[in-house]
Amino acid sequence: MSYKQKIDDIRDELRSLYKAAPEQTRGFGTLSKAVKETGVLGVKEKECVALGMALVQRCEPCILLHVEALMKAGASREELSDVLAMAIQMSGGPGLMYAAKALACWDELAAAGA
Repeated sequence: MSYKQKIDDIRDELRSLYKAAPEQTRGFGTLSKAVKETGVLGVKEKECVALGMALVQRCEPCILLHVEALMKAGASREELSDVLAMAIQMSGGPGLMYAAKALACWDELAAAGA
């Protein structure tokens, strides 16, 4: 399965959750929007932090969504690589494995012009 398809499937699953728990997920959405729209860091820097945390937490759905968001925020592959290197340094071997997935996702999305 492609990373694009995995991202689409994650979004479908989230839509189902939004319908099942609308008030709670709306609250989380409000929090997410406030975090991204306020503060001194830009969206790209915040997505770097979010991706690093997702890698260290080993949350593949979060990794894929934040790789895509980081790309949309205008990051370069080199900036992605710095985030991946930091996550590997903080989490060792498991971070290395998930960082490889993140890089593969980036490369696939970039090749598709996402």
